[in-house]
Amino acid sequence: MITIAGINLDVKNLPELDRDMLPLAPFFAHIHEHGGKDYAVAVERYGGLISVYRTKLLGGDAHFAANCLYIERLVKFLLWSKGGFRVTLCGDSAVSDYIKAAYSADGARAFDAAFMSRVYERPFEIVCAEFAACPAENEASQPVGRHLDGCRIGFDAGGSDRKVSAVIDGQPVYSEEVVWFPKEQSDPEYHYAGIVEALKTAAAKMPRVDAIGVSSAGIYMENRTMVASLFLKVPEQAFNKQVKDIYIRAAREIGPDIPLIVANDGDVTALAGAMNLGDDAVLGIAMGTSQAAGYIDARGNITGWLNELAFAPVDASPGAMDCEWSGDTGCGVKYFSQDAVIKLAARAGIALAGASPAEKLSEVQQLMNQGDERAAAIYRSIGVYFGHALAQYAMFYDIRHVLVLGRVVSGKGGDILLSEANRVLAEEYAHLKFRAVTPDEKARRVGQSVAAASLPAAKGGG
Repeated sequence: MITIAGINLDVKNLPELDRDMLPLAPFFAHIHEHGGKDYAVAVERYGGLISVYRTKLLGGDAHFAANCLYIERLVKFLLWSKGGFRVTLCGDSAVSDYIKAAYSADGARAFDAAFMSRVYERPFEIVCAEFAACPAENEASQPVGRHLDGCRIGFDAGGSDRKVSAVIDGQPVYSEEVVWFPKEQSDPEYHYAGIVEALKTAAAKMPRVDAIGVSSAGIYMENRTMVASLFLKVPEQAFNKQVKDIYIRAAREIGPDIPLIVANDGDVTALAGAMNLGDDAVLGIAMGTSQAAGYIDARGNITGWLNELAFAPVDASPGAMDCEWSGDTGCGVKYFSQDAVIKLAARAGIALAGASPAEKLSEVQQLMNQGDERAAAIYRSIGVYFGHALAQYAMFYDIRHVLVLGRVVSGKGGDILLSEANRVLAEEYAHLKFRAVTPDEKARRVGQSVAAASLPAAKGGG
C-alpha cells in the first residue's frame, strides 16, 4: 500500500532499492476512474494540431491537493510526450489557476514553459476555460518510412559516432561508423563538414542518390533542427543561422532536388522495430546516457509528438532524484538511464571508481557478469520502475509492442530488468497485453540504417 496526496493505493511491487518510490501510474488511474468532475487538458502544437486528454477530478475540498498534483503531473507528461505551446485547461477553475501559476515566469514549471516556447517559436501560454469550451482534438499522423526502392542514404547522427549507409532496394551495400565529438564543438562548421563528408562517402558507393533519410537525436520540424544536444555548445546566434537548416543544406551538397526527411532517432528506432516485426503500434525506449523514446502508431505513422519521455514524470515521491537540467524531480531520465544505475549502486553498497558515468555503468555490468547479487538488485529495481512506467505510458500511447535498446539493457542485467518489468505488468496491470522485449540481432545490425534510409519517398516514386 502506498499513499499519494492522501490517496491510498494498492501497489504490490516497489523497487527493493527504492522503497520510497510512488509510481504515478496507479495514482493517475485511480483519479481518472473514481473522479466525478469532468476535466480536460488540450495541448496545441504547430499547424493547429491539438491533443486532448479527458479525465475526471475527485470531488470535495479535501481532495484539492490530490487534484492539483494529478493535473500538474498530467500537464507535464502531456507537454513532454505530445509537445505544445498552448495548454487549455478545461474544468475546475481553482485547479486550473494552480497550474497556470506553476507555468508562470517565476513558477515551478517555468523551465518547461520556456523550453516549449523555444521549440515551437511561439510564446507559451496557459488558457483556463469551462469544460464545455474544450477545444476539439485535431491529430494528424504522417506516413513515413518503409520506402525501399532505389538508391538511398541513411545517416545516423550520434553523440559519439556518426553512421552512414548506402542502401539499394532495401539492402545495405556500404556502411561506416566514424568517431566524432559534436557535443564538444562550438563551431557549427565542424558538424556541417562531418555530415557532408558522411553523405558524400555513401553517395560514392551508388550510381545515384534517390533519397536521403536522417536519424538524429533532438527535436525536428519540417527537417529543421529546433533543439538537439549534438549542438550543445553552439552559440544561439550561430545555431539559428547555421544549425536550424544544417541537414537541408548538407543534402543540397549531394543534389539540388533529392527528397530529404530528418526524424528523431527514437522515432526511427521505433520504425526499425515496426519494420522488423511486421506490425505497428510500437513504442521504442532506449536506456543509455539518457532515456530516448519514439513511437509508431497503429497505422504505421509517426505522430509529430515530441516523445521526450526522459523529462516526463513517473514518480511522485518527494525524495525523488532531481533532474539537473529541468529542475524537476521524478522524471524518466533518472530511472531509465545510466544515471539510474549509478544512483542505485550507492544504495546497493557498491562504491564505483569510474571517472565518467559510462565507466561507472561498465563497472556494474562487470559485477553483474560475475554474479554479484548487489548488481542484480540494481537491475531488478530498474525493472520495477519500468513496469510501472510502461503502464503509465499505455494511458497515452496505443501500444502493441515495446522495444527496449541501449547500454543499460545489454547483457545479463538487461535480461533481469526486462523480466522484472514484465512481471510487474502481469501482476499489477493485467489488462495490458504487451510486454517489453529487445530487438533481435538482425534488427540491431542493419535495422536502423535501413529505417533511416527508408524515411523519404523517392522523387516520383513510392
